Amino acid sequence: MGMSTSHCTIITAIAAFFLSAAILSAVGPAEAANALPPFKDDLFSKQSVLQTGDGGAFEVIDYDEMRDINGRDQIPQKRVQQKYVALGIRKAQADETLSLDGIKLDVTRVGPAGNAAFTVIFIHGRDGDRRLGANDYSFGGNFNRLKNLVAGNGGVYYSPTVRNFDSSGVAAISGLIRYASAQSPGRPVILSCASMGSQVCWGVARDSDSVKRLKGMLVMSGVSDPDFTRSAFYKAKLPLWFAHGSRDPVYAAANQQALFESLHNAKYPARFTLFQTGNHGTPIRMIDWRKVLNWILAA
Repeated sequence: MGMSTSHCTIITAIAAFFLSAAILSAVGPAEAANALPPFKDDLFSKQSVLQTGDGGAFEVIDYDEMRDINGRDQIPQKRVQQKYVALGIRKAQADETLSLDGIKLDVTRVGPAGNAAFTVIFIHGRDGDRRLGANDYSFGGNFNRLKNLVAGNGGVYYSPTVRNFDSSGVAAISGLIRYASAQSPGRPVILSCASMGSQVCWGVARDSDSVKRLKGMLVMSGVSDPDFTRSAFYKAKLPLWFAHGSRDPVYAAANQQALFESLHNAKYPARFTLFQTGNHGTPIRMIDWRKVLNWILAA
């Protein structure tokens, strides 16, 4: 007898639950997150490495717009082909407004509100909001993969709306980090920022109260912070991953690469992925989330 699509979905969900529970039982929540199993790796992780350096910490990835946008999207830059997404994860998704020390913060949450195995937070750039990091079809389906990697393995993913990228934005995200940490005590929290949102990452890196709750950061297509080595994040030697397009017209890749090189030379745990010929939004589309998350969580 054949099974319906709904039966297959239920069986898949049950299997994912028991897989997550088995890993958590065997090695604990943090270690479970270190071993995020493959999810559509054949579509997202098989990237051609053109160059490596610094003992593998630096890599140049082949990027081709005709292949990686036009060949991947049903409608270029707007809707990826259906095979790149798994929409069942939407059942774990909710829009919320959190009250964080008097600050109202609109977020999209994917995964459990409490007792999550780990937390991932994504900060958008200028003119964005929480919808950008929750869109299943834009950026080649990469946010859908992120949601499945996180919530599908017992974690929780937050995509907040940041209204300002100054101290008020930093305060709002610092509040979200405290909130997530309180909801899932002792579990890892990873902060990722894109474009102008990187100013929030650098601001949070200076807040020792936030840093003690963080496990690491990912900065994509961002600005550089010349004073990063004075931050609490640097002093804690938390892992930091940079990703940039070589032809980024907004923030030059060379500035971030220079910061990475100085950190690597100082034996700091940092990695840098450069997408050859990539533009400003390329890292958001192309970053291998599973590779980044496993590296940070294993550090």
